[in-house]
Amino acid sequence: MFGASADADQLVLCYNPFLRFLTQKQEIQLVLLRVRSIFLITLTVLMAASLAFGQTTPEKKDEAKSTPTPTPAAVLRDPTKPVTADQVVESAIVFYGFPAGRPTLNQIRKTTFERGRMTTTTAEGKTESGTYQRWIIRGDSLGKEKVRIDTDTPGSRFSLVYNEGKIFGIFNNSVFPPRADLARSFENTMYRGLEGMLRYKENESKVELAGKEKIFGVEYYFIDVTDKQDRKTRYYVSVKTFRVMMLTYEENGISYRRRFYNYNYAQGTLVPYRTTLTANEKLIEESEIGTITFGQKVDEDLFKENR
Repeated sequence: MFGASADADQLVLCYNPFLRFLTQKQEIQLVLLRVRSIFLITLTVLMAASLAFGQTTPEKKDEAKSTPTPTPAAVLRDPTKPVTADQVVESAIVFYGFPAGRPTLNQIRKTTFERGRMTTTTAEGKTESGTYQRWIIRGDSLGKEKVRIDTDTPGSRFSLVYNEGKIFGIFNNSVFPPRADLARSFENTMYRGLEGMLRYKENESKVELAGKEKIFGVEYYFIDVTDKQDRKTRYYVSVKTFRVMMLTYEENGISYRRRFYNYNYAQGTLVPYRTTLTANEKLIEESEIGTITFGQKVDEDLFKENR
């Protein structure tokens, strides 16, 4: 009897639609309650973790930084140390032969071949324009240098040669002694040019810092270079770029000023492609490089008197 009654109850539950609906509803509510509980627990954990992360300052790791290439400017800007002439000049040398400076210049500029155009103005005011070619074999100092320049103008065509201190001219394959003013002007392109400062140590010249001043908005270091022949030249070195923008000197009562323009790099070394020279503020010479190469073979016979 008991077993039959239980079976009857099961049948009632299975086939009574209303009771079946209530049973399913209760089951759905239980599932929803469980899901809601899980969702609330998960949300609480996430909020707690977020709050903890926001309040915790993450430990900073050492960032990998590339070592900056030391620049001479950084040394010169140390306010606790006075700037010296050697610092300024050595800094300039680095920029002219970056990155090693003097070794770079010595390695790359063992020889030079240059060609371009030039214009000269005589004392009588006559202007001549033409082309030039220059060959250089670098020496241990300017005194050991070998330099030859060939000029070709409508009025003349000749060569001037500097061979380890000796100067002579060549015209129609004949050697001649140049006029004193012509020889002195040729020599000044070397000793009173950029190399006069850049190679002051090799030339055993004395350098002095003569001041620092702004001219037409550009700030310069004034570097006085005096060579062993007691020739004194003042170089105007840009405080910003360490380039020589001009130089001045006096000779026989005349004030000369050489300016350098259009700086560019040739085989990794800094070269001014345009140069002017004034005498008592009057333009007497202007040259512009067309091409320049370093390190090529140069025939030493070019510098001999008897070829």
